[in-house]
Amino acid sequence: EECTDGRCSIVPAQYLARQVRMYRWQVQYCTCPFCMKFYYVYALYNKSKNFIYIGYSENLKPRVTSHNLGKNRSTKPYIPLEVIHYEAYRSKKDAKRREAYLKSNKGKTTLMTMLKEYFAETF
Repeated sequence: EECTDGRCSIVPAQYLARQVRMYRWQVQYCTCPFCMKFYYVYALYNKSKNFIYIGYSENLKPRVTSHNLGKNRSTKPYIPLEVIHYEAYRSKKDAKRREAYLKSNKGKTTLMTMLKEYFAETF
């Protein structure tokens, strides 16, 4: 699928910046859904085993599917898993930083606080 406004599918932004002698930050990037790249941090949960898994992916749906098909050693014993939370970032570095935080003890506490109502309903 291509960009609907045509700016980024025809001319890459870096090439455009060199051609018109603009700084990279001055180039207008396309914001259509086909061109916007996101990096996801997600939380999966198995209610019966009270298991939470925090992960990172560039493509969320296939990643969750692979977890539920048992293709990941760390989550295979806990299937089925459901997505209880996810966050989307434009920067890979930001997403990785957030994943590391949520995996920490303080981050898990934060996540439990954020999802307090969800956990109150499930028990």
